Amino acid sequence: MFVTTLVLRDVQVPAAPSPWPPAPGWWLLFAAALAVLVALGGWWWLRRRRRRRWQRLFEEACAQPGPVQQIAAISELLRRAARRVDPKADRLQGEDWLRFLDGQTGGFSAGAGRIVLEGGYWRQVVDEGALERFRALARRRFLQLMAGRR
Repeated sequence: MFVTTLVLRDVQVPAAPSPWPPAPGWWLLFAAALAVLVALGGWWWLRRRRRRRWQRLFEEACAQPGPVQQIAAISELLRRAARRVDPKADRLQGEDWLRFLDGQTGGFSAGAGRIVLEGGYWRQVVDEGALERFRALARRRFLQLMAGRR
């Protein structure tokens, strides 16, 4: 009789899978994350571009030849911007208009912003310091209104 002895070996464990290329699920996750990043970047870029346009519009209004014309132009811009928040806001008069412009920041009812009431009709020279304070206050409020914030 012919007897063969078999040589037994231990079980061979296959090599671990390579981390590259990743599984299809990881590719989908990467593509989704990339799409979200592109969308956020596009949203940020458009928002920044829109804000620059609003600032340029305000600066063009401030480029009027005299302080009285500047106050009138800024007042008109504020009224147009107010319609973005409340369609009836441009019809407000006097103290109601100032309270609306105060919003959350203040400064119109009891500050440099009071110029907006009658400053566009003055024949006299407007104090340059008061005009600068009004411009800064009006710029901040104009940008808030254009962004739709009350």
